Amino acid sequence: NHMHTHPAPQSATRGLILVPTRELGLQVLKECEQLARYTYVKAGLIVGGEDFRHQVNTLRKNPHILIATPGRLMEHMRNRNHDFTDLEYLVLDEADRMLDMGFGADVLNIIDDCRLERQTLLFSATLESRGLGPMADKILRDPTRLRLNHQEQHAKIHQQIVLADDTAHKEQLLIWLLHHETYDKALVFTNTKARAEEFIGKVRVKGLEAGILHGDMSQRERKHVMRLLTDGKINILIATDVAARGLDIKGIDLVINLEMARNGDDYVHRIGRTGRANQQGLAISLIGPDEWNRMAGIERYLRLSFEKRTIKALIGSYKGPKKLKNSGKAAKKKKTATPKSSGKKDSTNKQRHRDKKNTGKRRTPTQPTNAGFEPPKRRKQP
Repeated sequence: NHMHTHPAPQSATRGLILVPTRELGLQVLKECEQLARYTYVKAGLIVGGEDFRHQVNTLRKNPHILIATPGRLMEHMRNRNHDFTDLEYLVLDEADRMLDMGFGADVLNIIDDCRLERQTLLFSATLESRGLGPMADKILRDPTRLRLNHQEQHAKIHQQIVLADDTAHKEQLLIWLLHHETYDKALVFTNTKARAEEFIGKVRVKGLEAGILHGDMSQRERKHVMRLLTDGKINILIATDVAARGLDIKGIDLVINLEMARNGDDYVHRIGRTGRANQQGLAISLIGPDEWNRMAGIERYLRLSFEKRTIKALIGSYKGPKKLKNSGKAAKKKKTATPKSSGKKDSTNKQRHRDKKNTGKRRTPTQPTNAGFEPPKRRKQP
């Protein structure tokens, strides 16, 4: 609105929005284009996986708003393809995620090249993220802090856990849930690309229309999968945490954590793909024996208790830890004390090797010590 009411046609880029992932950059670009549809304000996108020369042309046109990922933008800045002398707005979206991905140094280098007289906005899932405080102190001057409550934000999401014995049991539970739950679109999260690749085939074999999304895919492949999901040609997406932030697709009613998120913030972002715009959503986490403590830590971090659910058709043997600490984590078994040795060797029953090796053998007679010895002849006295 400010750019529309205060035109500056001869200026360079007026707004820079830094985002951690390509998917989030594409969604921000889409929103900018919709909001500025009937104005002269133009937006450009600079992310990895796209043609470098085409992006050079985008920068030469000096778009009013530039959306970029830090890594690719730094490549253009090294070639001096940018102009931030007229920058009025700097936005750091998902700042904690950019730090987690190792973009901290790039972000600070980009900020150093920006105009000093500007408005800076920083958005983050948590202000307690490691390294975020020092960064905020460097780039913000006397900032106004706005906080949102996780519990209020996800009040419409029903959160459940289902205990699983192992990976094979998780596979059975996942297929059962995808066949029996009611949903328009479902999002299944894994912690690694390898696990996502492993389960996409198992889901498709069961007749389910599913796609996959992870960081090793090209930008063209990512766009294709997201288009299939948006158009309804597939209704299940198996993805890593690359889809946990910025993904805003209508109709995601079900989120399944095939593997529990590594921390509370990642968990919040995952389940936040459902229950959006005051709609109801369901989030189910499959918890194996090695994931109980992680789940308990997330419960304590979010100050809530997950509903425990049992699928009667697939009841496993794992029922959870027998003993719990006050924190809800599993109590470790105490080791029985073993008597300490004095360090001295016991020589009472020790058998010498030279005695042991001759056991059962006949002893050979020994020769006398003076055998073959001739005493010297005595000299005759004169």
